[in-house]
Amino acid sequence: MNCYYSNLIEGHATHPIDIERALNNDYSADRDQRNLQLEAKAHIEVQRWIDGGGLRGRATTRVGICEMQRRLGELLPDELLWVENPRSGERIKMEPGELRRRDVKAGRHIPISPGALPRFLERFEQVYVNLGRTDAILATAAAHHRLAWIHPFLDGNGRVARLMSHAMLRQALDTGAIWSVARGLARNLADYKRGLAECDRLRRTDLDGRGYLSEEALARFTRFFLAICLDQISFMEGLVEPGRLRTRILLWAEEEVRLGRLPAKAASVLEALLYRGELPRGEAGPALGITDRHARRIVASLMAKNVLVSESSRAPLRLAFPAALASRWMPGLFPEKLDS
Repeated sequence: MNCYYSNLIEGHATHPIDIERALNNDYSADRDQRNLQLEAKAHIEVQRWIDGGGLRGRATTRVGICEMQRRLGELLPDELLWVENPRSGERIKMEPGELRRRDVKAGRHIPISPGALPRFLERFEQVYVNLGRTDAILATAAAHHRLAWIHPFLDGNGRVARLMSHAMLRQALDTGAIWSVARGLARNLADYKRGLAECDRLRRTDLDGRGYLSEEALARFTRFFLAICLDQISFMEGLVEPGRLRTRILLWAEEEVRLGRLPAKAASVLEALLYRGELPRGEAGPALGITDRHARRIVASLMAKNVLVSESSRAPLRLAFPAALASRWMPGLFPEKLDS
């Protein structure tokens, strides 16, 4: 979800079903679509690294920021590493993890010169590292804009800023990555871009903060950003509320049984997993009061639909949440995929 919406902000609409296929090394025959799948896969790998603690305490450091961009870039196909100068048409290859060595323009914003990047990133680190929990939450929006304003790389600055924000909020709030600010930003894209652009403005008067940029605009963007976070927390809280989630999953399973696409008692296996978290294969039959053979047939059918996963033929069964079933199990998480 985070990957889909973050890339959507950049104008790259790779549906989660196609992202999931890429994670299983199932790529489109179309070169452009395949490249977008690889881009999405790279994003997910970097977020997995973040969620595993790889960036803990370093999300706003120069080293951590450059490592995020490097990890993203190293997983991209070569075609996506080239940036074109809109004025001259010159194509420049981005070096993953390297600070830009030339002037750029991002919309109307002209970022700082390449020579000033180390100094600005050093100051950025001084301000945003080692904050207390409350300050870190409030500072996430400010850091988000300031990194985009500094624009340290030739490409990928928006994605890196959103991944940094994800890492900051995950650490400050212990979110478990269950919700994504990127979803809220993508669904309020005009306000998001307008807010960032307003924060680029110079201080208007002596009452508008002490810095070079408008503090008033930054305060508005912070309120907007935190409101987005609250909205996404409420949205996900409703989606994963145990009673409602259980009802949606079991209704789907019962419908599949009635249509003859799943064997009887398939819903019972899912219900057992919803309560227990995982189920040893040998316990499926006794738990349902059926033969082991019948249990194996049910399990095989559910695994064929990608709703059960297991690390090996002997490992316990766990519930999966395939992208193809998101509209039934977690409605509104992302748009349905329309057949082309």
